[in-house]
Amino acid sequence: MNFFNLLKSLDELLYEVMSWLIFYPVTLWRTLVRPLKMMDYSDLEQRDTEDKQYTDTLAPPLFLLLTLILGHGIELSLVGQAEEIGSKVGLSALISDDSSLILLRTATFSLFPLVLAARLLRAKREPIDRETLRAPFYAQCYVAAPLALMSGLSEVLIRLAHPWSVLTGAGLYLFALLWFGTLQILWFRQHLRTSAPGAFGHASRAMVESLIAVAFLAWLF
Repeated sequence: MNFFNLLKSLDELLYEVMSWLIFYPVTLWRTLVRPLKMMDYSDLEQRDTEDKQYTDTLAPPLFLLLTLILGHGIELSLVGQAEEIGSKVGLSALISDDSSLILLRTATFSLFPLVLAARLLRAKREPIDRETLRAPFYAQCYVAAPLALMSGLSEVLIRLAHPWSVLTGAGLYLFALLWFGTLQILWFRQHLRTSAPGAFGHASRAMVESLIAVAFLAWLF
């Protein structure tokens, strides 16, 4: 009986993994083309039962994780192993392989959704708990994924060390931050029903808090 249960579990796992080949490009395309609508879509999906959520896309945290894996694969193919692996400085000593590096990067880019979601709840004067935090966190994971991909590509371009690639990489990183920051202004304005300057203030504060948290984590490693 246990053997057949194992086969059934493997069958479901194989189907799930292979379905990513379809749903990942779909999710990425929709997020790039209609990021705010994807965030609204995530909010709606959170109201469904768990087995009916995200049936035609990837769940936001999984989407973020797969994006970081994709970015790491591009990094390995173009410039090789990341500098963090094998380093004995600080907490980098804990990064011994690709898996631990991807986990670190997942934690790093998850700070953006976490801080931004918490900022929204504080602005709405709602309690921050596991239930209230989930929906905005999931919505933010959708747009954090393209930010992670563009940031990773910019790092790869800079590491190529050609004059054109360094300039392109720096420009891509600046564009990624402007793109992400603009979305936050629109997101805060939509959810808080406030003015553009008010939304800009909330978005700016949240972005600064996120960057400080990321910088602190980077300093540890």
